[in-house]
Order: sequence, then structure tokens, then C-alpha cells
Amino acid sequence: MAPKEHGQSTTDVRKGYQLEPAQLEPYLVKAIPGFATPVKVSQFKLGQSNPTYLLTDSNNQRYVLRKKPAGALLSSTAHAVEREYRILKALGEKSDVPVPKVYTLCEDSSVIGTPFYVMEFLQGRIFSDITLPKLPFEERRLCWISAVDTLAKLHKVDHVAIGLETYGKPAGFYPRQIASLSKISAAQAAAKDMDGVPVGPIPEIEEMTAWFKKNEVKDSTSIVHGDFKMDNLVFHPTESRVIGILDWELSTIGHPYSDLANLVNPYYIPSLEGNPVGGLKGIPDKDLPIPPVDTLLERYCQQTSRPYPIENWMFCIAFSFFRLAVILHGIKARVARGQASSAEAKVYAALMESVADLAFDITKEEEQSGQAVRSKL
Repeated sequence: MAPKEHGQSTTDVRKGYQLEPAQLEPYLVKAIPGFATPVKVSQFKLGQSNPTYLLTDSNNQRYVLRKKPAGALLSSTAHAVEREYRILKALGEKSDVPVPKVYTLCEDSSVIGTPFYVMEFLQGRIFSDITLPKLPFEERRLCWISAVDTLAKLHKVDHVAIGLETYGKPAGFYPRQIASLSKISAAQAAAKDMDGVPVGPIPEIEEMTAWFKKNEVKDSTSIVHGDFKMDNLVFHPTESRVIGILDWELSTIGHPYSDLANLVNPYYIPSLEGNPVGGLKGIPDKDLPIPPVDTLLERYCQQTSRPYPIENWMFCIAFSFFRLAVILHGIKARVARGQASSAEAKVYAALMESVADLAFDITKEEEQSGQAVRSKL
């Protein structure tokens, strides 16, 4: 079992998520050179969407297996392990973006019940607390700078040059996201629990989507990770640098600021005591345990040759909370349907309304601010 402080801890395979080694081993022996049976299987505690397992072969070589959840899925585009494999392979072979090496993609559901892929296990540190409290301040600063630089490196990759020209549409990311997330959320709202009670809609979702359509940020295009945040990064065991980006399920071709906003949105969450999602908003820069957000934004703009300050930035932040609310809404729906893949799934599901409130509050503040400016003209 990996140390808990590294964020890579595992448990015994949880009920409903068993893998049968007798079915899996023959496939792995053929697909991965040097793979030796028998294999030991445990399940990572992290990972809310696609069940993720640690495989240890008889040579004590470790691998990671990610699969789709069992059962009927709410969305045909969600849980796309095939896309994860495709982008990891392209980036790993044709760019300097740090990603785990992938070994095989199995689309034959007869092997373990759903499609899956296998990649290398990266021994390192995953930080669940964005303030990195166990590290000295200079190491915290360097870790955050490395996270920003890694994101900039991803956004500078020419997706056409590495064979991802069909990975997503070249323009109109935010309008497509609004339409897609609204559709997904409606399906999730209609999902029923074991007693037939629907999950219900995200609060104020119609008001938020209307504001987004009226206040869209200027279009731009790059590869986007889709859920770029500290606990999806693996840091070197002793050095303050990123050695791997995990969890590419939501990756596509889209607006780079969507990733940047996702990374820094904790800076826009109130730090009020008792706040269920916690945050850094309201803490003076000199008292922050990590670099101020403006330092990170300016660093990103320098690394990507983009103008700073970023125009219409709060649109990006509000949208990041809205999309996170839809993701948490999905976890809530999977909990209701008995498909949640994480021991912490119910905790995440309970945060949905608080995150939706954050998005809605920003849209209202920006609307009022805009009205105030217009009234002075």
C-alpha cells in the first residue's frame, strides 16, 4: 500500500468493483512485454468517475488500470477511457508534456466487463491539499510554479502535429460546453435513486447558462486537460516538479483558460470558517501559504506569450465552478444509482450545491458590476 501522504493510497477492491485475475492475466501477458503472473489487484481511493486499480505483477512491477464503470451509463461521452488512452499515447510519444506511459487499450468488454487501459505507475507525490502544508514555503512555491509551467507546456503543443486533429472541434469551446453540460445535467437530474426519487436539477442552472451566453470570453484553442488541478498531478518524490498529469477523461480541444481557471479556482472560494469547500479568497497575499493568484496568472501568460491581465477572466472562473457543479452532480447521480466508484463519492456529491452557489454568485456580482459601469457612461 502506498503511503497516504503521497495521495496514492489503495484499499482492497471495493464491493461491486471486483476484477477477475483469471480473465485479466492472459490478456496482460500477451499485451505487455515482461508482465508476469500472478497479479495482485488493489483499488485506488481517489478517482470519482472511472474505477482505477493498482496492479502488481509477480516481478513486483506496478501498473495502473483504468476502466469504465459497470452498468448502464448516463452519458455516451462520459467515462471515455479510449480517449484517455489516445491522448496519453500521443503526448507521451510526440511531446515533452509529462504523462504516464501507456501499454495497452482493451475495447473488448468480454475480458473484464468494460473497456480499459493500462499505464505505468508513477512513484511520486499527489497533494490533496492545495496549500501543501507539509512542505517549506519555497518548495510550495516551486511546486505551484511547476504546475503552471506544466499547464503552459501542454497548451503550447500543436495538437494537429501530434495526430490529434480529430480530437475536438477547433473553435467555439465555451458555447459547446454550455450546451453539452446543460444536456448532461438534465439527464443527471432525471436519474432516480433506489426509491424512485429523482436527483433533481442544479440550483439556478438556467440563470447561469443565460449569463454565460451573454458574456462569453474571446475564443482561443489548444489541447485542454479538462480537469487540471493539483491532485491530478504527480510530483517527483523529492523534487518540486511535476512528473505526470493524470485523469484525462475530460480532455479535448478547447479554450486554454478553462484549464487555467480550474487550477486556480480555490483562490476564488471564500476562506470563511465552516465553508464546506474551503478556499483562499479574502486572505491577504502576504498571509497566503502559496503564491498569490496574480503571480500564477502572470507566470502562465509569460510562458504562453499571452496578454496579462487576462480579459474577462471572471467568466472563466464562474464557468469553472459551473462545470465542477455539473461533475459533482454526476457523482450525485451515480451515488443514487449505486454506480459511484469512490469511497468518498458521497462527500463529493454533497458539495454540488455549494459549488453551484459559487458560480451563481460570481455571475450575479459580474452582472451588477457591469450594470454599475454602464450607468456611469
